[in-house]
Amino acid sequence: MYFNKTKLGAFLVFSTLISTPVQAEVLSSSPSEYTLKQEAETSLSPEELWDRLIHPETWWHPDHTYSSSSQNLSLTLEVGGKWLEKWEAGEVLHGTITSFEPNKSLILDAPFGPLKDLDVTVTWSISIMPNGTGSKVVFHETAYGNEDAKLNELAPAVDFVKTEAIKRLTQTSNKH
Repeated sequence: MYFNKTKLGAFLVFSTLISTPVQAEVLSSSPSEYTLKQEAETSLSPEELWDRLIHPETWWHPDHTYSSSSQNLSLTLEVGGKWLEKWEAGEVLHGTITSFEPNKSLILDAPFGPLKDLDVTVTWSISIMPNGTGSKVVFHETAYGNEDAKLNELAPAVDFVKTEAIKRLTQTSNKH
């Protein structure tokens, strides 16, 4: 189950109490494309934020997994490396690393969730930069396909999931 509305509502209430302020928006969308951007600041150093980023099992929300457990996620840090979800009943490839620079950037070919079943190309770029004594992180995602993909209808849901993800990634408390 990728989107659980009951858990989603409870999480929204809880997350507004503990999360870092996040700026998020759908920059553009049409039936054949969308561009999303989320950004947040944290007291975590770029090195601490990077270490958390490359361990998605520590910050990705379990409601947005197929197995209902973030502990089944892993990321192999190399070009061509996989963001995988493995559990007893199956395995899902969520994304493939196309480039990275430790403590600075990670770019994935990443058709997560409902995008996986569509004929689309999705690029998710994650940038980390120093910000005072902490860091700033920016998620930028573009998706392209044919008009039958109706990406403009999916863009708000994907924006929600990525906004939730950046909040969890940047939390200074590691309780998820």
